[in-house]
Amino acid sequence: MIDFALQKTLHTAEGEMPFDVSAHIRKGQFVSLYGVSGAGKTSVLRMLAGLMKPDHGYVRVDGQLWYNGVENYQLPIQQRSIGFVFQDYALFPNMNVQENIAFALRRNESREIVEELLELTGLKNLANRKIQTLSGGQQQRVALARAIAKKPVLLLLDEPLSAVDSGMRAQLQETLLQVHKRFRLTTILVSHNADEIIRLSDVVIYLEGGKFRQQTTPAAFFLSGRETSGITGKVVSTEADGSVLVQVEGGMLRLPSPGETLFVNDKVDVSCNVNTYHLKRL
Repeated sequence: MIDFALQKTLHTAEGEMPFDVSAHIRKGQFVSLYGVSGAGKTSVLRMLAGLMKPDHGYVRVDGQLWYNGVENYQLPIQQRSIGFVFQDYALFPNMNVQENIAFALRRNESREIVEELLELTGLKNLANRKIQTLSGGQQQRVALARAIAKKPVLLLLDEPLSAVDSGMRAQLQETLLQVHKRFRLTTILVSHNADEIIRLSDVVIYLEGGKFRQQTTPAAFFLSGRETSGITGKVVSTEADGSVLVQVEGGMLRLPSPGETLFVNDKVDVSCNVNTYHLKRL
């Protein structure tokens, strides 16, 4: 469980903005932060990571206090069990792929996790390549693998796929989803891409003006402004956890199973409001 309340006065291009957010995130959830630029999404990640100090509030992760404004207590960054993937990857050009991934490990820690991550992210054949010889998508895989090597309690992703093309983005989304499930991570993603949020997330939190305005499922959030009936789609994949990926006009939706068995290419009717949804085979 990740439980936090964060308050801070942020200085933006438009002037000072009061920032005041709080949330409870269950262990193993994939949560996306969505909103316009300047709403405070990256600030949430930075405060959770300890890179930015709140003015007031608290952060508690699996019962451990990371920040307490009342006592002016701040757990050092290096003691927080986090993996952080930045937009610019922040890889070491003087190291090869394998060395970059292993960098996060202590000397006495097993290197088996490095081999597993190389395999899982499709980098095994590139293990000895220097970073500057890799494509953008390959570098992103290295950054993701390095962030996960220490098996963090919390994985923070700041628009990690924004610099790659749509085809590579889809491949990396699949890798990210596999890694999230394999290591049972609690993940918080900043993204402006609705399709990406729908494909990956259990929960979406909408930020506006430094406040959490809405917290719900991606399906409910992105369909809440549309008609609640008459939306038809096609099942494009089924997941091991019972959820289904449905293609509708304008994008993709990842939804829990309605209870009946659905198959790829089944036509379905999707309806929802801000709190509930209904999925029915046609």
